[in-house]
Amino acid sequence: MNSSLQPGAERDREFVFTAQDFERVRKLIYDHAGISLNPSKQDMVYSRLARRLRATGLNSFREYLALLETNNAAEWEAFVNSLTTNLTSFFREPHHFPLLAEHVLKHRHRQGHIDLWCSASSTGEEPYSMAMTMVDAFGSFTPPVRILATDLDTNVLAKAEAGVYPIERVEKLSADMVKRFFLRGAGAQEGYVRVRPELRAMITYRQLNLLSDDWPVRGPLDAIFCRNVMIYFDKETQLKILQRFAPLLQPDGLLFAGHSESFHQAAHLFNLRGKTVYELAKHRPHAPPAHR
Repeated sequence: MNSSLQPGAERDREFVFTAQDFERVRKLIYDHAGISLNPSKQDMVYSRLARRLRATGLNSFREYLALLETNNAAEWEAFVNSLTTNLTSFFREPHHFPLLAEHVLKHRHRQGHIDLWCSASSTGEEPYSMAMTMVDAFGSFTPPVRILATDLDTNVLAKAEAGVYPIERVEKLSADMVKRFFLRGAGAQEGYVRVRPELRAMITYRQLNLLSDDWPVRGPLDAIFCRNVMIYFDKETQLKILQRFAPLLQPDGLLFAGHSESFHQAAHLFNLRGKTVYELAKHRPHAPPAHR
């Protein structure tokens, strides 16, 4: 029987969306991106994917999911972009950034560049916050720092790379920070700010699926930011990702997690160093070399 998610709900909906449709969506996004959709997310899924049905001219979720299962690359990208959540802000979880500055300055004499990875960059506020922190730490707009910023969602990557934000996005920053790190728009761009080109030059943006077999990342890295991402994965998927993070870090590298995330299941890989900041466990097994 093709039951609906909620009795009577279909009468108020443009498209039929059954419990079976929802379970197929949950399986597809889990298999492709490792995201575990909570059963309570059914209304959110309907709302976001209904836009894709309208865009593709399809009349039912059954037709839409059949399109995905033909491995239509463009629609897969739109499907994933629709279901990923991108909540971010400049200097979110602010206690991490002084720790990052302290850590980097401690190793500033290391040969070559300091290399950082922001593994869920969203619309760019997090990697730009990292870049601003590095400018202040080194007292220079050209610090010896390279930041790789990746995300699964190609739409937010494009916004991040542009570095243009409504002025409301920087209202919580001090006036001095806004003046130093942003350019105010004029004319058609009034009401917007753009990050300074020196910050943008520090960051390389790339699309990356944390479940992919091949990551465009080369270690050793001084720090990895993976904040408010693991909450979308089950424990098994989290562990697989953490097992791949470990060999990419410098022996004294740091992993920054989100405020509601903990990695007790990976105690053989990471020790908790401070509030949601992890360091490599000293007794971890020898790690294989990192790859691109």
